[in-house]
Amino acid sequence: MRITFLGTGTSRGIPLVGCTCDVCTSDDPRNKRLRTSILIESDINVVIDASVDFRSQMLLQQVKTLDAVILTHPHVDHILGLDDLYPFTMRTGKNMPIYGSNETLKEVRTTFRYLFSGKRYPGTPTLMLHAIDSPFQIGNLRFEPIPLLHGRLPIFGYRVGCFAFLTDVSKIPEESYKKLQGVRYLALDALRDQPHFSHFSLNESIEAAERIGADQTYLIHMCHNLDHETTNKKLPDKISLAYDGLIWELRQECN
Repeated sequence: MRITFLGTGTSRGIPLVGCTCDVCTSDDPRNKRLRTSILIESDINVVIDASVDFRSQMLLQQVKTLDAVILTHPHVDHILGLDDLYPFTMRTGKNMPIYGSNETLKEVRTTFRYLFSGKRYPGTPTLMLHAIDSPFQIGNLRFEPIPLLHGRLPIFGYRVGCFAFLTDVSKIPEESYKKLQGVRYLALDALRDQPHFSHFSLNESIEAAERIGADQTYLIHMCHNLDHETTNKKLPDKISLAYDGLIWELRQECN
């Protein structure tokens, strides 16, 4: 199983429009962050979250086929790329399966109401929505929803074997920590140094990562307060900032 970090930035992306801070003007390509999303490749190709930058991410990674999209929650930086699924559904002639909670899919229907009306415009993607609240199978991969809190909003992270993807999280419930036992590879939200009402700060993310105890944790959904090289130098062993285009080859036994 191969994980590609399509984007590792917060909702506004890095560089932030009009900002002249050291990170936004950095020459380090690891400080250029599209909105957070990952591609999972096994016998299938699955994307978790279709970000605002979905089209650019597919072009950058030269993704030719896609079998499904899984959504963590309905905020626009995680769903607005769904309209750009059209090239995939056009070529296959099949509906694209979209998985998410009932509440997330309700918001998808509202945001993209033109895709679900009786007068659907030609040249738009055809989607098949699947509401989930328990483990589900796509190809050879079993996905387990992990309940999280994003401020007051209940959302899902996902576990696939010994890998877990937890973005936009401000609290991991105790029952979810139990579901994360045995995770060896972890992608975890870490917005900035300062506390935030709906995201883990860097210190909170480190604390959660150490409790989960993965062999390797990559931090995601960073804003422009976290310079890649400077932040990595002060992180504990086994924890690093991810960056756009990072590829993570997971061992066979993780499937």
